Formats: sequence, structure tokens, C-alpha cells
Amino acid sequence: MHEQINKAAVLVEALPYMQKFRGKTFLIKVGGSAMEDDQLVRKLMRDIVFMEVVGINPVLVHGGGKAISKAMRDAGLEAEFVNGQRVTSNDAISIVEQTLSNEVNPALVEKLKAYDGKAIGLSGREVFVAERVPELGSVGRVSACNTQILQALVSSEHVPVVSPVASEVSSGAPLNVNADLAASALAAHLKVDKLIYLSDVLGVMRDPADPGSLINTITSAESESLIAEEVITGGMIPKVRSATEALGAGVEKVHLIDGRIPHSLLLEVFTKGGIGTQIIQT
Repeated sequence: MHEQINKAAVLVEALPYMQKFRGKTFLIKVGGSAMEDDQLVRKLMRDIVFMEVVGINPVLVHGGGKAISKAMRDAGLEAEFVNGQRVTSNDAISIVEQTLSNEVNPALVEKLKAYDGKAIGLSGREVFVAERVPELGSVGRVSACNTQILQALVSSEHVPVVSPVASEVSSGAPLNVNADLAASALAAHLKVDKLIYLSDVLGVMRDPADPGSLINTITSAESESLIAEEVITGGMIPKVRSATEALGAGVEKVHLIDGRIPHSLLLEVFTKGGIGTQIIQT
């Protein structure tokens, strides 16, 4: 009986958050090592279905870097990165698009459907228009988003699942887009209530080796100071900067959480303390 009472207490704790977020749109970006564990991915998709059932409108943008790297190795191509962004040659872009839009994306949609989620997969080329970043090859920075198709899916209670590829604004050619930056741009265009990054780190930590050094809340202004102090480094820099851009465009709050932790999404959204780092506007 004690265990059952504890389960009821968890639901009661979640109740005010369910009431607060009903009808709100959350953009969830999933990537990193969390995508390599099939069981973790299945649990995450179930949690996203749970969010949809209680009245939240999830929109999912996914990465797939490790799957791309494997596909490129299989094709005899070597991965190259500049400042954390993948250099994508003309030979590689077809592999990138095939992997993201025709392999990773449908697999996530099927996992959502396995839990009776109503999900629709979208190639990012249906959503993102981008300017080419010449020094990175067939890589783009999002300049516009087709939000109508997403709003229509959300209105019909479907979960859109979007791959991070785009159409070049001048030619319509496919471009690879950093998934964090794609998620931030889409969150800004949709004016979502929350932008949630699930990756393979707890959040922003003063000491990466010490989980107890996790910083629960930072402001957009503080983020640049933390970058200057080298508390925020490496791939976390573009993630945090894209988060602050989204906040400046009207997104209410950004969350950085560890997707390797089971139910991390629900713990962050439906509990008082959360488990990651939230970034708020100054």
C-alpha cells in the first residue's frame, strides 16, 4: 500500500504542471548518445506520447550524427568537423539526407506509433529554408521555416518529427543543418513555450567531472560570462547560444537535460526541482 500511495503522490505533484502546460507547445530536440540506446529511445518516445495525452503539443527535431558517421564510413568517406559542425561535401549530402530523413526519422515515428502516438515524419526540406555556409560545404543556416504544416499537424493532435536538413534558399538543393540550430530556429518561428535539448550531458556544470556542480538556472546574460570563464565549452557553446537566440525571439524557457536518464523529460517538466539546467531570459 505504501508504494501505491507514493505513486499517487507523484501524480499529485505533476497535476499543477499538467494544468499549466495544457495546450502549450514544446519543441524537443533529441540527439547525442541517448539516440544510440534503443531502449532509452523507446522510453523517450513513450514519454512524449504521455505529454501529448495530457494536453501538451510536442514537436520533435532529431539529430543523427553517429548514424551519419557510420553511413559515411561504410561509403569510404571520412567525417570532418569545424568548430563542432560537420563539413558536408557534395558526395556526402545525399548520404546525410538519406540517413536522417529516410532512416532515423521513420524509425522514431514508428516508435511513437508503437505507443499509440499519432506521429508524422517530415523531411526538414519541407520545413527549413537555409542559406549555405560555404566553408562547410553543403551545410546551411536556417533563414526561414514553414510553420503552417507544423501548426496544422499540432492542431490535428499529431506529433511532427522533423529531420535537420533544409532546402537552399537560392537553388532548392539539400543542405545539412546542425540539429541544435535547426531546433532553435524552429522554436523561435513557432514561438513555443519550451525548447528542450536532450543530449548526453546533465546540463551546464562548473566541473564536468562533478554532477553536484550542475547549475540549475542561468540567464541568457550569464551564459556569455560562463562561456568566457570556460565553464561552457565545446559543443555546449553553440547549443547555449542557440538557446539564448530562441529566448530573444520569444521562447519562454529553454531546458538542457540528459537523455540517458530514464524519464528525464518527464522529471524536468512535471517535477518542482527538475533534473537539468534551465535557461531563462535576462
